[in-house]
Amino acid sequence: MKVDEAKSLSRWKCICAYDGTSFDGWQSQVGGNAVQDVIEARLAAIFKSPIRIHGSGRTDAGVHANGQVFHFDAEWRHAPEKMMAAFRTGLPPTVQIKSVRRVTADFHSRFHAIGKRYVYHLHLGDADPFTKPWSWTLFRPLDFAAMEAVAAELRGRHDFRSFAASNGQEREDTVRELRRLDIVRHGCRVRITAESEGFLYKMVRSLVGALVAAGEGRLTAPQVREILASKRRTAVVFTAPPQGLFLDKVFY
Repeated sequence: MKVDEAKSLSRWKCICAYDGTSFDGWQSQVGGNAVQDVIEARLAAIFKSPIRIHGSGRTDAGVHANGQVFHFDAEWRHAPEKMMAAFRTGLPPTVQIKSVRRVTADFHSRFHAIGKRYVYHLHLGDADPFTKPWSWTLFRPLDFAAMEAVAAELRGRHDFRSFAASNGQEREDTVRELRRLDIVRHGCRVRITAESEGFLYKMVRSLVGALVAAGEGRLTAPQVREILASKRRTAVVFTAPPQGLFLDKVFY
């Protein structure tokens, strides 16, 4: 790229939503069936050249997003609204660009994020076809007092090594501040909200798995304290299925 071309580029911050059911996750994959691949393909069509996007973080296959953030560099002489319109005409219905705005050249969607909020949906009993694909359906009753007791143990600053799944990479720091872990029930629908400055690999789904195990009488608050202290993964900590998980918001 020539120097004068680089100077003419602007950095764009986008917020997107997607139904992850049919995707192999966020990060680009061989075969092109990731959300990143779909968005980059649309950008290549808009700008007539390859455009690389940088997300705030990965989501696994089957996981959804209401507020995933990404940025890219490109020369665009029109208003952001026109870029939004260009996105709308070429993306699949399972992917939506919710906002586009110009940001400073030093902004980074991943490295400047100071927190993330995830929401997980449970459904008690047989869910209808408009709910089942985006929630974890449970047919046994849950003890919500037991779930709240375990949530209280998990909130705060801990080493969450025992609530992370290995993804082939060693992490030096597995300490996180779990600022929020709320359980809200509306009839047969249950929403679990988790918020932290950052999450380990499959940590949110492991937290949900622990809460459900507590609700079913298979895990207690004292056991959770022991699991946190052990810093070792155990079969008691079950990883909840992906379809109920949504990346709700990224904080900057």
